[in-house]
Amino acid sequence: MFKQRDAILRLLRDDDSPTVELVKKQLATHGREAIPGLLDLLCVDDVRVVRHVHEILGQIDSTEAQAELGELCRDFPDHGELDALEYASFLLARAVAPGADVEGTRRQLDEWGAALAKRLPSAKTSAARVKLVTDFLGGELGFHGNADDYYNVRNSLLPEVVKSRVGLPITLALVYLFTGARAGITIEGISFPGHFLIRFDEVLLDPFERGQVLSLADCAAILTRQNLAVDADYFEPAPARAILRRMLANLLYLYQSEDKKLAAILEGWMHDLEST
Repeated sequence: MFKQRDAILRLLRDDDSPTVELVKKQLATHGREAIPGLLDLLCVDDVRVVRHVHEILGQIDSTEAQAELGELCRDFPDHGELDALEYASFLLARAVAPGADVEGTRRQLDEWGAALAKRLPSAKTSAARVKLVTDFLGGELGFHGNADDYYNVRNSLLPEVVKSRVGLPITLALVYLFTGARAGITIEGISFPGHFLIRFDEVLLDPFERGQVLSLADCAAILTRQNLAVDADYFEPAPARAILRRMLANLLYLYQSEDKKLAAILEGWMHDLEST
């Protein structure tokens, strides 16, 4: 409990927004040391205070996540890559969106993975397995691309995509990769130019289009729109490090003109990934 609990409560109830924001910022600078006192304030019967406290807790968690993600980018592992990528995806969400529901998202992925695992034995052929996966994630669960609001930052954050079931190709691909891993199957990310794809049982799929199967001609058409020719390298599985870097690049594009401080942090993480 804070020694100046009553004074803090009065300030958090103040009608002057700059005063409230200053108090919140000061409390957040104490980091984990402030958490016991903040949890005590959550018991107060005041909606405004509770909202402010949740925002402070989110900011503390965000600061910690930024530090952890920086360390991970400086020493990204060459083993257990998918686990590292999932951990990094959750750290990124916490770092960029304070209060991100990481645990709820992880539980949801666990449930979907378990449900998919129960269905897979019924698929006797490769084609049936592919259809089962795409019908489940793209059909039944409805994961698809957010064409109407493509540049919304929420499309780049895994917890938001799991919640809304819309996102960017690369974040939607993560849902396939992580759900598949929980079900005991391997789905690969393909860092295709301009449009991230996935591959399962040697079949290329477009997570943005509900898992639509893509032919070589379809892929050539995507490349033609970018004045590129088909290259075998474009179809190679993307290492986790490369996937994370592409996610950071997407966010950098969104923040470089809106949040210079966060843009600089994102650039630093990208540099560290390239240097290790």
